[in-house]
Amino acid sequence: MIDIGLTKIALISVVALVVIGPERLPKVARMAGTLFGRAQRYINEVKSEVSREIELDELRKMQKEMQEAATSVEQTIAKNVSEMQAEVQEALSNPLMETPTPDQIHVKAKDFRRKKLARTSAIPSWYKKQSGRRTRVISGAARVAKYRPAGAGSKTSTSFHS
Repeated sequence: MIDIGLTKIALISVVALVVIGPERLPKVARMAGTLFGRAQRYINEVKSEVSREIELDELRKMQKEMQEAATSVEQTIAKNVSEMQAEVQEALSNPLMETPTPDQIHVKAKDFRRKKLARTSAIPSWYKKQSGRRTRVISGAARVAKYRPAGAGSKTSTSFHS
């Protein structure tokens, strides 16, 4: 902006006092002040309008980018849905699950028994005992008898004879 120092302002005021005169100088100074204030307000309004336009432009760009992103996501979802529908239709039109024949059922049952035998017999008995897996099932009464303390099994009464 204009670089005006104290000496320049004093020089301008002396020249204005000589040219305008002392009786009209206050009116001219007041009018110059109001005009200067109006000019400043106008400049500030223009600056704020320009900044609002810039912000609106940025918001419009952001809105356009978001709309493009939303449409691309929508297109991707629609594409995936159509692909899934095509796959489902294809799966329904080509029956892959046929009813098994009795021979196939027999082979599958045989394989199941073989796998079960391998699964149960492959574990050593010491590991089964250690992990708490029962190898033999015994009744509740047999368990009570097995784990009863040694002195509790016989009822011997000790009597004191005097």
